[in-house]
Amino acid sequence: MPEQFEQVVLPHLDAAYNLARWLVRSPADAEDVVQEACLRALRFFDGFRGGDSRAWLLKIVRNTCYSWVKKNRPTEFTEFDETVHSSEVPEKDAEAKLVLHANSECVRKALEALPVRFREVLVLREVEELSYKEISDVTGVPMGTVMSSLSRARQRLREELRVAAGKGV
Repeated sequence: MPEQFEQVVLPHLDAAYNLARWLVRSPADAEDVVQEACLRALRFFDGFRGGDSRAWLLKIVRNTCYSWVKKNRPTEFTEFDETVHSSEVPEKDAEAKLVLHANSECVRKALEALPVRFREVLVLREVEELSYKEISDVTGVPMGTVMSSLSRARQRLREELRVAAGKGV
């Protein structure tokens, strides 16, 4: 079993850390979260029935991140208000290309300013390149919700980047 676990989990540790880093916004905390997620994955490895091991691990990491954030930063979670987060007609996905090059300080700050649920879908789609279906599996929400969340997240990212550009950052 340890060999199987290593074959399933180890190839995806970078993706696990990346997701955790964006969700908890701290490298040290992300390492702790990934370690806890790996322990959970090991504990429940008997329940893994094959399939997409990356999505399986990322779902565990995501759940571990949310548990960690709720415990350590409960004010970060706010209810989603459809009227506040309504989106306009989507523009071209120029920001998606920027997310892929997340070494830009401006984009990093804009991403970090987003609510955690928006950061999550953007990181899973644009950085980790998961499909809508995979994101749906990881987050446990319907694919339509994933698509609308991505649309809203992209719009909010555009707004954050506009604000940053207006400040001369």
